[in-house]
Amino acid sequence: MLIHADANAFNKVLAAKGTVIVDFFATWCGPCKMLGAVLDKVAPEISYDILKIDIDENAKLADEYEVMVVPTLLFIKDGEIIHRESGFFSKDKFMALVEAHMK
Repeated sequence: MLIHADANAFNKVLAAKGTVIVDFFATWCGPCKMLGAVLDKVAPEISYDILKIDIDENAKLADEYEVMVVPTLLFIKDGEIIHRESGFFSKDKFMALVEAHMK
């Protein structure tokens, strides 16, 4: 499920057990829009939530997690960042990342 979140929701995810993918994006970013379309397609196919964090609305959080490029995805398991991936990529690459890092 895609969830538009803020810093409070993000911090709750980090404090909880479980697995989640976080998408740091910007509304003005072309590659973010393209990746957003990919995430819209894959969200129903995976068993993990995808938190979408707008860097303009959550600049402090983006700075805290050293998001220098958008889009940036964080793969988080039990509160630990286990993988970081930046830039646009295809559905196939996204699914490969999920398979490699989220099992």
